[in-house]
Amino acid sequence: MSIRFPGLSRAPFRTLEPSSRPAPSWTTWITFSTLLVWRSCKTSLLTTLLMIYAELRQVQDRDIGHLSGGELQRFAIGLVCVQKADVYMFDEPSSYLDVKQRLAAARSIRELLRPDDYVIVVEHDLSVLDYLSDFVCVLYGRPALYGVVTLPASVREGINIFLDGHIPTENLRFREESLTFRLAEAGDDFMVDRARAFAYPSMEKTLGNFHLKIDAGSFTDSEIIVMMGENGTGKTTFCKMLAGAEKPDGGKSVPRLNISMKPQKITPKFQGTVRQLFFKRIKAAFLSPQFQTDVYKPLKIDDFIDQEVQNLSGGELQRVAIVLALGIPADIYLIDEPSAYLDSEQRIVASRVIKRFIMHTKKTAFIVEHDFIMATYLADRVIVFDGQPSVDAHANAPESLVTGCNTFLKNLDVTFRRDPNSYRPRINKYQSQMDQEQKLAGNYFFLEEEK
Repeated sequence: MSIRFPGLSRAPFRTLEPSSRPAPSWTTWITFSTLLVWRSCKTSLLTTLLMIYAELRQVQDRDIGHLSGGELQRFAIGLVCVQKADVYMFDEPSSYLDVKQRLAAARSIRELLRPDDYVIVVEHDLSVLDYLSDFVCVLYGRPALYGVVTLPASVREGINIFLDGHIPTENLRFREESLTFRLAEAGDDFMVDRARAFAYPSMEKTLGNFHLKIDAGSFTDSEIIVMMGENGTGKTTFCKMLAGAEKPDGGKSVPRLNISMKPQKITPKFQGTVRQLFFKRIKAAFLSPQFQTDVYKPLKIDDFIDQEVQNLSGGELQRVAIVLALGIPADIYLIDEPSAYLDSEQRIVASRVIKRFIMHTKKTAFIVEHDFIMATYLADRVIVFDGQPSVDAHANAPESLVTGCNTFLKNLDVTFRRDPNSYRPRINKYQSQMDQEQKLAGNYFFLEEEK
């Protein structure tokens, strides 16, 4: 949770609490444009929001019930931002948004800062939380039992307390081990075997009015390739083409390999418990001690192993989907947005699980991920998707982590540095001295050498 304390105001508070997963049942007969006119008393901020979310102009006359998850999230954030209130509260504003949209949302929320107002945000994307916050409160405890909120700390100190699992001022440890983002740590225990290499040709795919062009590329065993790009630039389509679910235009073919895929959208259809699902779909892996150690236990599936699949929460379903995908023997693992619905700690654990599994089994993974910290931790190489979303997109050939991230971040006009203690990527404040220095040097993202 991030929290701002700009001053002690005694004015009566009026709070607004938009859900992180807004339901389309909000008065669906009211159109987007009608609500914007209704809120036109704050025209300057409204103009700013429309400039930031220019793509929403395309859906301004659409009923709210017909908006996608990302469109609905941006609409909800904009609707709260144009309200007149003393306290503004946002619950997971980055959900459903890509990296560019997350930064735009963060900038909009920071526009609300005034001397006598409060802005409170619950956020699991640590890079967005870092960018948003002036102060941080850490929450710890046991899920569904109890929770404790710490006193406010500076952004860097608060996030590092959370990652370290230790509160130095109280000499209290709330987690047994620290969470770090050292890129080499996940592969230290295994010999990296990249003797086998595979190639895919340049391809094109047209879906309705959307056209995707893919540059030829290659990949090897023991390698994780992360796909970076805005929503609507064809990342999921590329995954489906690799999996054989979508055929390239012109009759071109991709290597015929065994594929296991975790889809972007998870729809629980199985009637039965999680245990029964695992025994039916991945019995051999589920009974394997190695799989239990590498995947099952770190994801804490035992907490809900005997619950009905239909009754699981979003985070529980996500962890089950990751286990199912990794439990199927395959040459390539396609994992679409593994961080969705997971909290900050679960995201780091899931990243470690995926990386350790790929290194141990000497397989290949293609991963779509919008949480930048998770993406850079996982990636050996990067495929950058650019172009006009939902119209004409281009997938570059795989390139190194530093080169790919520099290309991607240059398009976003954002720079990152790495924290010297936790090694996590941190967004530089826009137009700060470090931001300007890195842009002049062309270093939008770089790996600092360990001391």
